[in-house]
Amino acid sequence: MRDAGGEGGGGGDDRDKIGKSEKDQSWIPKIIKKRVCTAFVEDSFSNGALCQCGGERNAHASVALGDYFSTAIVNHWDSAQHSSEYPTDAFGELQFAGASKRHSYFLRLSWDTPPSMVYTLMTVHWGLPAPNLVVSVVGGEGRTKVKTWVREVLRQGLVKASQSTGAWILTSGLREGVGRCVGEAVRDHATAASSVSLNKVVALGIAPWGLVHNREQLVNPQGSFPAKYYVKNTSRDSCCLDNNYQAFLLVDDGSVGRRGGDTGFRAKLEDYISHQRTGIWGSGSIDIPVLCMLVSGEASMLERVDLSLKTSMPWLVLAGSGGMADFLSDVLENLSSNPGVQSSGEGDGEAVPNVDLKDRMTERFKKYFPLEAETDKLVERALSIYQNRDFITVYHGEQEGPNEFDTVLLKALVGASKHRASVDASPYTEELKLAVTWNRVDIAKSELFNGDFQWRYEDLEDSMTDALVNDKPQFVRLFTENGLNILDYLTYGRLENLYRSVADGTLLYQLLQRRLVERLGTTGIASSPSNVQESPSKVAEQNIENGPGMEISLFEVSGVLELLMGDVCQPFYYGALELENISSKRRALKRASKLLRGECLYRHRRCLFPWASLFIWAVLQNRSEMATLFWEMAGEPVLSALSGCKILRELSKLEVETETKLSMKELAQRFENLAHDVFSSCYRSNESRSFTLLIRKSPVWGGTTCLQMGMGADARLFFSHDGVQSLLSQIWWGDMKRSTEVWKLLLTFFCPILCYTNLITFRNHEDQQQEQESKPNEDGPGRDSDSLYGTTVFSFSDIKHIDAETQESHSPRTATMKGIPQPHRPPKRPFIVSRWRQFWFAPVTSFLGNVLMYFLFLLLFAYVLLVDFKPPPPSGPAVTEYVLYFWVFTIVCEEIRETFFLGTKTLRQRIRLYIQDVWNKCDLIAFTLFIIGLTCRMFHWTYGFGRDVLCVDYMVFTLRLIHIFAIHKQLGPKIIIVGKMMKDVFFFLFFLGVWLMAYGVANQALIYSYDPQLDRIFRRVFYRPYLHIFGQIPVEEIDVGKTWDMNCTDNVNLIDGGAEPCRTLYSNWLVVILLVIYLLVTNILLINLLIAMFSYTFNEVQANSDIYWKFQRYNLIVQYHSRPSLAPPFIILSHINLFIKRTIRKVPSIKIHHFVLQLSGKVANRLTTWETIQKEDFLTAQNKIQKSSDSERLKRMSVKVDGVLKHLTESRDFDHRLRALENEMEYCSNALSWIVDTLAQGSTFKPSRPPPTLRDAFPCSSSST
Repeated sequence: MRDAGGEGGGGGDDRDKIGKSEKDQSWIPKIIKKRVCTAFVEDSFSNGALCQCGGERNAHASVALGDYFSTAIVNHWDSAQHSSEYPTDAFGELQFAGASKRHSYFLRLSWDTPPSMVYTLMTVHWGLPAPNLVVSVVGGEGRTKVKTWVREVLRQGLVKASQSTGAWILTSGLREGVGRCVGEAVRDHATAASSVSLNKVVALGIAPWGLVHNREQLVNPQGSFPAKYYVKNTSRDSCCLDNNYQAFLLVDDGSVGRRGGDTGFRAKLEDYISHQRTGIWGSGSIDIPVLCMLVSGEASMLERVDLSLKTSMPWLVLAGSGGMADFLSDVLENLSSNPGVQSSGEGDGEAVPNVDLKDRMTERFKKYFPLEAETDKLVERALSIYQNRDFITVYHGEQEGPNEFDTVLLKALVGASKHRASVDASPYTEELKLAVTWNRVDIAKSELFNGDFQWRYEDLEDSMTDALVNDKPQFVRLFTENGLNILDYLTYGRLENLYRSVADGTLLYQLLQRRLVERLGTTGIASSPSNVQESPSKVAEQNIENGPGMEISLFEVSGVLELLMGDVCQPFYYGALELENISSKRRALKRASKLLRGECLYRHRRCLFPWASLFIWAVLQNRSEMATLFWEMAGEPVLSALSGCKILRELSKLEVETETKLSMKELAQRFENLAHDVFSSCYRSNESRSFTLLIRKSPVWGGTTCLQMGMGADARLFFSHDGVQSLLSQIWWGDMKRSTEVWKLLLTFFCPILCYTNLITFRNHEDQQQEQESKPNEDGPGRDSDSLYGTTVFSFSDIKHIDAETQESHSPRTATMKGIPQPHRPPKRPFIVSRWRQFWFAPVTSFLGNVLMYFLFLLLFAYVLLVDFKPPPPSGPAVTEYVLYFWVFTIVCEEIRETFFLGTKTLRQRIRLYIQDVWNKCDLIAFTLFIIGLTCRMFHWTYGFGRDVLCVDYMVFTLRLIHIFAIHKQLGPKIIIVGKMMKDVFFFLFFLGVWLMAYGVANQALIYSYDPQLDRIFRRVFYRPYLHIFGQIPVEEIDVGKTWDMNCTDNVNLIDGGAEPCRTLYSNWLVVILLVIYLLVTNILLINLLIAMFSYTFNEVQANSDIYWKFQRYNLIVQYHSRPSLAPPFIILSHINLFIKRTIRKVPSIKIHHFVLQLSGKVANRLTTWETIQKEDFLTAQNKIQKSSDSERLKRMSVKVDGVLKHLTESRDFDHRLRALENEMEYCSNALSWIVDTLAQGSTFKPSRPPPTLRDAFPCSSSST
């Protein structure tokens, strides 16, 4: 916060004091003082009973009373000389009796309290929002009757305009005059406004302490929280505090019952606020505009106006409101309009008014204030005000009406700022900054961007930053549409400044600070040996104060994005930081630290993808409208929306506040819907291009694709789209038709020679290509329209075709004819080889083989366990068991290959991804149990335990079948429902366990008085009550009325030795009652509760189970697409083949083309352009739907009605003017008639002709009447 001059020199220390806990209020009296009159200066009009301060003689100290010498000398009481400061005794919260429960803040303070301290108290401690505008209403105090039109101006004009701009309104805060009108207007607007309105008006009362009625109710040296304030007869005007104000500053100058004691402090506070910055944490581009508004007023108000004008404070005078306002408006309008009046002699110094101007001023002053005695002094003040008339705006509210008052305020502030601004500045720059500050885009469109003025980039730069930081998306759109080039605006340095402007306390700020502490802490520890024993956070705090490179940079932003995006894409901004070739995090951290301690030349370079960078910045701050705007501006709308969805859902997991978490989830769902809808538009336009869109590798989003980002964002709705499922189905079936029946696949699988028959229909790639080449195209022969946007691949033949074309396109031997390259045809494989590969390389064939072989594996495992499980060596194991071991070994090899030898991720990323999958955890458990069981069964002493472990392991391997059948259209959704119901089972088991334990312990204790055997206790406490649920009730044992053929004893020694104890007879009636209650609760209550939970879960999940299944289907397709054609145990042959091809022959994999397609040059640009066109068509359709809605129609109708009302108001004004003109004409005609009659009757003048007769000017109208 910046202090104004020397007034707030201690502002920084004051803020430190005020920033304490709200519960500890003891610091306020230490820094805030009150004033008490300590010298009795006799008031001559009171016969010695009162002091000139207004207090009684008894209220003054005895020392002052006895100082007769001083009272005789001093003739005028002065607060600075005759009062002393003491700790304030009135502060805290104020509750008005009989009014609303909302509390107001109040503070009694001395008139010379530094305004910086008070402003910090109000904004930091009281929590009042920092103003975008301050309107100080001056005048209209006392019991002066406020005119009706002035009330309307205050209600419909001032308060309404202040509500739209987020303003503070300063008045006396008393229930009299203008203060009462403003309070009622604020109350009415607050009631009508939405509770979530961000631009809430703050009504601040500044009144003299000695003038407030019932002020003794506020006195409490320890502070009042709250103080009860009683107001009597609220219908009449009085000097009581108004309950519609949020805060009161009660200025104390030691006087009692005197007005004007607050004038000096109020002027200083206004001046101080006018030097503070607007926006969040003072991040705005302009100082807070302060406007003083004069309503009526006494003659003494001239001094107040003159002092403010000398500090260049703008004033708005309400002409016609009476008193001083009418005098100033008359002077400014009539004297200024007289061309013969010269206000000053310009040149070297003070203006010297001429005699004529002073006489005219004196004449007008006596006209308005005939009873004033000190006329000369007040006239001098008026002349000084006249010389600063450029800062005064006269408003005729009675004629103009209150509807355009916000525009009047804006123009008044702009008019004053123009005279303060430099000559080179644009005449509309200040007006634009004020419009941005108030967030009045309607005023900016109508007044500034109407085509009359050509805006330069330099004029919009600061306002653009202000609009971005303070979340004003409508202005951002307006600026970009009117001359601001985002490529020139957004440099990496400016992007860093935007991240530095993030508000404290937000989640993004905390994440950035953690990354900053990590970088600075590591650097500090590494660079200084003396910091070895200090924590990294302390070192970071020291480094932040020590020089360059200690602020938030793009490296911290990249770290936060890496935390949120995970392994979906490559790190952001590494290219700007020159870290793209560094894979190690530690090395990147050291390199970035070194770079940021230097000159950081990258900050002057343009941001590579400005709209995407701004989109990320807005999404990270959960700014809905701003993020949506940048999404519309950015390219790759489908991927951008999915990326925003991913970021927001990860942020919602870290957010603590419930409301913010919900808003993040809602915005994430909104972006997922946008991605779904835009892709729907693309899919309807062209199916092939939309498939290319899904697998295109994006340079903007770190080399990821729509499918990968959608999977990372958990975008289930997006994956359920028919276009996405169509692509996945084509990849799943390869070159085979998707309508192929399963029995044909099975038959061909067991009899491979059938693939050469027509049993299964395959796609013929050559025929398709010939059809495409036969179509004419403007881009040249042999190219269809889809090829301009990249080629989507679905099968092995497509991959080989693209690979061959790529190799040929880079060959210098490409045949050309008339300068046109001819399409290259790869050499055709023999039909036997190509058809064989088309069948066996399809993912569905790989899946079918794995399922069949897995069933054989389970059969072999079951045979070994049941029939052929031999004793430990040397007797066993059997041959079938060795085959089982080898089979499991091949399965483990395939798991290792999938985890560590696919993709380009680091080892840690691969392990983390593997562990995150539930079925991979199941595999780990199965392999671990198998190794333990295999190891234990090889030894005699653990043989039985090993066999038991393998039996349990067989169950785990069998449960793995559930994941395999997730691909099935009917079984997949049901598997999801079963998974959801498992959570309900755990909740049910919790309730059941509590009730079962309660009944089991009580039942065992009542039946058997003594039974120390733990095995029997466990069975009878837990196991037997569990069996009761299913109807297995041992009545003979529980009911003593039944015969029990069990030998028992009551001998304690025998019981300790393991004998069966006898039942207790006398409490058996209670056992039967407990059994009845237990069965009633478990079999009726808890079981039905479980059924109800299952029903609710089924109904809830069934509607979305298809979406869940389609989402999970992607993972299974990717898994089996990457697998070799052979299934375990024959997969070992494929592993050997892959090892030879990848390691020895260095042949790269081509299957990756199915899910990642690299496009560049014209192909990528054309695809992006096509996607952008589809997005614009979608947004246009959405706008049409929105405009056709009832709410939009009502808005347009209200605008038209307002326009009609405005025209009617203007026509009424014209009617008034015409009537006035008619009256003037009638008077003139009567006067001329009188002159003619007089001259005709006299004998002095004899005319040569008679007077003219009156002709009928409107014969038609007269005839009609």
